[in-house]
Amino acid sequence: MATRLMHNDAMDILTHAAVDATGFNQDFIDHETAVDLAKRGSDKWTRYPGCIGAFIAEMDYGLAPCIQKAIEDATEECALGYIPDPWKRRVSHACADWQQRHYGWDVSPDRIRPVPDVLEAYEVFLREIVKSGGSIVVPTPAYMPFLSVPPLYGVHVIEIGMLQKGECWFFDFDAIEDAFRNGCRAFVLCNPHNPIGKVLTVDEELRLSCLASQYGVRIFSDEIHAPFVFDGYTHVPFASINETTAMQAMTATSASKSFNIPGTKCAQVLLTNPGDFALWMTRAQWSEHQTATIGAVATTAAYTSGEPWFLEALKYVKGNFELLDAQMRGRFADVGYLPPQGTYIAWLDFKPLGIEHPTEYFLDRAGVALTDGTECGEIGKGCVRMNFAMPRPLLVECLDRMYDALHADALL
Repeated sequence: MATRLMHNDAMDILTHAAVDATGFNQDFIDHETAVDLAKRGSDKWTRYPGCIGAFIAEMDYGLAPCIQKAIEDATEECALGYIPDPWKRRVSHACADWQQRHYGWDVSPDRIRPVPDVLEAYEVFLREIVKSGGSIVVPTPAYMPFLSVPPLYGVHVIEIGMLQKGECWFFDFDAIEDAFRNGCRAFVLCNPHNPIGKVLTVDEELRLSCLASQYGVRIFSDEIHAPFVFDGYTHVPFASINETTAMQAMTATSASKSFNIPGTKCAQVLLTNPGDFALWMTRAQWSEHQTATIGAVATTAAYTSGEPWFLEALKYVKGNFELLDAQMRGRFADVGYLPPQGTYIAWLDFKPLGIEHPTEYFLDRAGVALTDGTECGEIGKGCVRMNFAMPRPLLVECLDRMYDALHADALL
């Protein structure tokens, strides 16, 4: 019989980081409870009172001190009007510098525009490039709005399930080419891929680009999780590979995942296709007006000064992944699971245990709130999306609750 993972056992795995100049306070994080997090008022911890929130993709690690100070300074100066051009330029330059330092991508700040979030950029892509009556390939399981938003613009979604081989996920390139051959001219690339955590290789990206060239396909590249890549893997921005990929892609990113500031509403769209830039400035610039000034302040501080804090946060996320991975290979070994290569999200398949609706099951039997896999596509029946970027002791409790429920029902 599997041994229960107790709090003290998990604490032995911890790598305590000093608070020092990074401002990342691991000791404080480790002592935060679900009640403490609910008091902050986030949707993740208040939608299901008394439950552990493992569904919404955000971290529970507070703010980098540089971001907090920048927000406080802006508030003191009453600098919270509609976003002005100087702040737009600061965001663009800060984003371009981040891309160059982390991925070696020399993208011009003049081709980077602010938007409230990645989904706003996606909506522009659907409305202005795919257009009503068109179709778009979405590899599944997928980030939920990639499936639910296109129909709002009269765009048909073609779900193509990812393939599993060994401990890796792969694109079904034959099915993708078949969709392109039959008239589909758009593709959603999510790299690293939410919710399975796949990090694409350059060879995979080039194969996709080759098909896109052959059939005249445009690619929306969501790279919001790019900084969360585990050891042994490398994120390569699709548009950075060569001139062809730069023309094919509309890239969207944000500091919101890396620095846990999604509520400040500031993302970036990287328009490496000159035609997209011209289109944006004539038909989509209004989207920039919806971006929050406080988000521009927070984003600029994150990109320019927040890296030391983020590196500690990434280290903590990696520790949580190692804990989760050990458990999925141990007492949860009968659950379908492939280790993510990046992000802080895991995809768990409970069909082998005969659980038809695992989200309802764990909410009712374990007090754990997860994302229903069916929201991520037809391939997601019997699966859940799990966010493991929470305080590590809470992750321990989360896994214990899930195991206890399964064990009590003789499912494990």
